[in-house]
Amino acid sequence: QVQLAESGGGLVQPGGSLKLSCSVSGRTLDSFAVGWFRQPLGKEREFVSGINREGNRLYYIDSVKGRFTVSRDNAKGTVYLQMNSLKPEDTGVYYCAAGGNYYRDWDLYDYWGQGTQVTVPS
Repeated sequence: QVQLAESGGGLVQPGGSLKLSCSVSGRTLDSFAVGWFRQPLGKEREFVSGINREGNRLYYIDSVKGRFTVSRDNAKGTVYLQMNSLKPEDTGVYYCAAGGNYYRDWDLYDYWGQGTQVTVPS
């Protein structure tokens, strides 16, 4: 059974950094492309970043380009999201999702994590 587990969230001041991890178990990570999503309280979930299975194609929404970096370590079964220069509008629950290909649509993935809270106070 494939399981995803996010970690690394927390409370950070504006301008600070966090590094999120998405650990995949039950199947080797190189089977999956992975997407990162976030959902602010009371708002819709949105795609944030994605990485293909090989790790050589990276995708970001415009609002995080230059601040967030997605990477993967297939040997460790983990995908990372390094978040720098955090802003209050980055606040939300961050989720990872895994599937055969990269998608911006949450529903097209096969497996999803439970999320980790990121809070950047204004």
